[in-house]
Amino acid sequence: MDGVRKRGFIGSLVSLVVVLQTLSAAESLQLTLPPVWYGTPGVPVSLYYDNVVLTEHPEALRFEVKCDLGQSEARRWTVTPEDKDVGEHAMEVVVRDAAGKELERGQTRLRVAPRDAGKGRDLKMLIVGDSLTAATAYPNEIARLLSLPENPGWKMYGQHRPASAQPGVAHEGYGGWTWAAFLTRYEPKEERTPDGKGWKKRSSPFVYLDGQGKPALDVARYLKEQGGEEKPDVVTFLLGINDCFSAKPENPDATIDTMFTNAEKLVAAFRAASPRTVIAIGLTTAPNSREGAFLANYKGKYPRWGWKRIQHRLVQRQLAQFGGREKDGIYVVSTELNVDPVEGYPADNAVHPNAVGYAQIGSSFYGWLKHWLSGAQ
Repeated sequence: MDGVRKRGFIGSLVSLVVVLQTLSAAESLQLTLPPVWYGTPGVPVSLYYDNVVLTEHPEALRFEVKCDLGQSEARRWTVTPEDKDVGEHAMEVVVRDAAGKELERGQTRLRVAPRDAGKGRDLKMLIVGDSLTAATAYPNEIARLLSLPENPGWKMYGQHRPASAQPGVAHEGYGGWTWAAFLTRYEPKEERTPDGKGWKKRSSPFVYLDGQGKPALDVARYLKEQGGEEKPDVVTFLLGINDCFSAKPENPDATIDTMFTNAEKLVAAFRAASPRTVIAIGLTTAPNSREGAFLANYKGKYPRWGWKRIQHRLVQRQLAQFGGREKDGIYVVSTELNVDPVEGYPADNAVHPNAVGYAQIGSSFYGWLKHWLSGAQ
């Protein structure tokens, strides 16, 4: 072996050893699972391994999932539930290093709701979010699934109906928006054109001029204008990327704290305006697995590992902030588990999925909807 090739081989071997040594520190993985997530017969759901651990090298790990249904594949555990699977299924995820040493384990539960949950009812819903919602692909998928047999009738509220929206699909999703934007944004000369132009310079749909001519949050007015005396049964939120993308990766908590302050204000406003409306908060989705996508979008300013660390911490904090509040009508939807970080993204976009990934977000919300429609807590 010549000197250059030998040095290259030794360098690669050293790099591999460093990776394996790093992955042997269980605390660095921060295996993060929700207490519960949701499915329904006929709709595939998956747990992608890369999305639940904090590492740059998931390929160097071995994952074992113990459950009475589903199957493990190279990058995920997946199942398409059948009618006989309705009920709750305990799951345990074990993470090992390449030598088989256990590094960490965690538990979750998959709740499979009946296929006909909500049949004969009318479901009114509002979808709120950032550019992932503005793309309209996952609202379209929710509508498609709700239109299958044995489902309730459905209606979506919202002022944004882009050309890509399927019949009946509407939402309040706008590119670049944050919890704070929905809470406070007001533009005196906003453009409200039906083709979607000018949405970046518009006011929050929930902000109006008050009696003194000052911008103020007025969710009650918004709901009245949208549905009259009929309030939405469900409001979903999928936000967090724009709130936290530029946080410090080594310590994003201060930025997340600010986001939660704004989120709680907006959620409280909806609860006050319509106490019976249920709030479903989607967990911020994991990024594209490709560093090249981040280079294409951000030219090295924001590397993947930086956003991965922020997003992973954000999910941990979201679970702590919003989890366990079902009695208050607030639910967490694990949209972060079910998006394929490889096949669910294009090669050149860091945080916006392709059609596959958007459909997976939609099926996550749909699985939760079927759970809620079944009457279970």
